[in-house]
Amino acid sequence: MRILMIEDDEKLCEAVGFRLQQEGFTVDVCHDGDDGLRWITQQAHDLILLDRMLPSMDGLQVLTQMRLKGIMTPVLLMTALGSIEQRVEGLDCGADDYLVKPFDMQELLARIRAMKRRPRTWESSDIVSFGDIVFDSAAKTLQGICGNCTLSKREADLFEVLIKNPGQILPRSVLFSRVWGPDAPVEDGNLDNYIHFLRRRLKSVGSLLQIKTIRGVGYQLEGAHV
Repeated sequence: MRILMIEDDEKLCEAVGFRLQQEGFTVDVCHDGDDGLRWITQQAHDLILLDRMLPSMDGLQVLTQMRLKGIMTPVLLMTALGSIEQRVEGLDCGADDYLVKPFDMQELLARIRAMKRRPRTWESSDIVSFGDIVFDSAAKTLQGICGNCTLSKREADLFEVLIKNPGQILPRSVLFSRVWGPDAPVEDGNLDNYIHFLRRRLKSVGSLLQIKTIRGVGYQLEGAHV
C-alpha cells in the first residue's frame, strides 16, 4: 500500500513515515497544499494522511478540490483542530476519518487498518484471479497451471496494477506513479525491463495471459486469445 502524507511538520513526517515504513507501507511526503493536490491528481496512492493547516492551500481546500475532481482516494485528516464543529466540517468536506493531534502511533495504525477493511474504497482481499492466473499481492506469488513463482517487490507492485485493471490500456505515466511514486527519479527503460521480467514469469507458470505493448502509450494485460 502506498500512502501520501501531506504535513508541514517535517519532524512529524519523519517519525510517522519511518514507523509506517516499518509496518510495510510505502510513504511519500510533501509539505504544502499546492504540492499535495498535484500529487493527489496523479492518483498514485491508496490512502492520504492530510493536515488541515498547510502553507499555500489548507487541508480542507485540498480535500474539497480532490473530491470535486472525482478523486475518491480515502483521506484521514490529522490535525490539532479538534472541536466537534471542526471534526464535522472536515468529515462533511469528504474526509473518511479524523484524528486529532497529538496522537499515539498505535491509534493511527489502528485507524489505517480499519479503513483498509472497508470494502467501499479498499480491496477486500490480497488474492486476485484473472484468466489462468491467481495473484497473491501479500505473498507476492503467481500461480498458474504449471506451478507458481515468487515475484520481487517491484514486479509484484507492477503486476498488481495490471491485474486489477485487466483489459485497460495503462499509460506509462500511470504505471510509473503507481509503482515508483510521483516524481521518482527512475529511467524510462526500467518499466520496459520489469514488463520483460513479468512476461517471463507468466511464461514460467504456463500462463497464456499477454502483456501487450501499446506503442507510444503504455501496456495492457489481456486474456488468452483462443
